[in-house]
Amino acid sequence: MAGHSQFKNIMHRKGKQDSIRSKMFSKLAREITVAAKSGLPDPAMNAALRLAIQNAKAQSMPKDNIDRAIKKASGADAENYDSVRYEGYGPGGVAVIVEALTDNRNRTASNVRSIFTKAGGALGETGSVSFSFDHVGEITYKIAVGNADKVMEAAIEAGAEDVETDEEGHTIYCGFEDIGEVSKALEATLGTAETVKAIWRPQNTIPVDEEKAQSLMKLIDNLEDDDDVQNVYSNFEVSDEVMAKLSA
Repeated sequence: MAGHSQFKNIMHRKGKQDSIRSKMFSKLAREITVAAKSGLPDPAMNAALRLAIQNAKAQSMPKDNIDRAIKKASGADAENYDSVRYEGYGPGGVAVIVEALTDNRNRTASNVRSIFTKAGGALGETGSVSFSFDHVGEITYKIAVGNADKVMEAAIEAGAEDVETDEEGHTIYCGFEDIGEVSKALEATLGTAETVKAIWRPQNTIPVDEEKAQSLMKLIDNLEDDDDVQNVYSNFEVSDEVMAKLSA
């Protein structure tokens, strides 16, 4: 997911914080509502809701917003959202996976297809690119939690599969079905994680030049700007040299 995370960093550097934050809160609220509706509205009794709230808090989402999202699930007018995954190719043959929560599949499919087409990409069938990704658990911690050795040791003991550490923090990967167990074990040694979620992690990445990187970043930006889209994953990689040019 190198391309995706780098894209995020660039966008934050270039601004748009307010609009990004507002849209992010809306999407986090939708995840909370869906999780609350899927089980009990009590995070102590609903693991999915507990994770959704934890991730919302990690993004500094106000408590009032979280409470409203939970209450919305029990309302008579609560929307019914379907979880949908779209797969396709962007410029340069880069694979892209889009996860959405929608109350209108036709609208969302039309919007996503249009965004891919305008970017010179193409939307494919379900399964057309996901075979080159692994669906895994991702648990992140801030760098202040400890050095790489400490986190690696805790991750091994917790049953995780891989750890990546950079100047921004620690990212721990585990099997999709092990998210709950591994995150609970890590919490006992490292404290509460910044985020705990399921992601699509590419098995291999595709290096792209500056021109392709700009096109792909615009594609991802437009996809994430859609209200129904929750997450976007891709398998492109940007070199430090290209990244420096894009960040200038």
